Amino acid sequence: MMYAWMIVLGVIVLGIILYADKKGSKILKRESPEEILNRRFAKGEISKEEYEERKQGINLKK
Repeated sequence: MMYAWMIVLGVIVLGIILYADKKGSKILKRESPEEILNRRFAKGEISKEEYEERKQGINLKK
């Protein structure tokens, strides 16, 4: 009986992960440094100068 509950719980968790992935969630995905930088610039969190400076820093590390 205990195994049945573990299977049910596993199916529920798997369903949540698959449903969230279809909705564009990044539960299992990691953003690259460039993606994070682009998102922060697009949101207006950093200035153009800071964006360009950090982008150069990222490109030097490659």
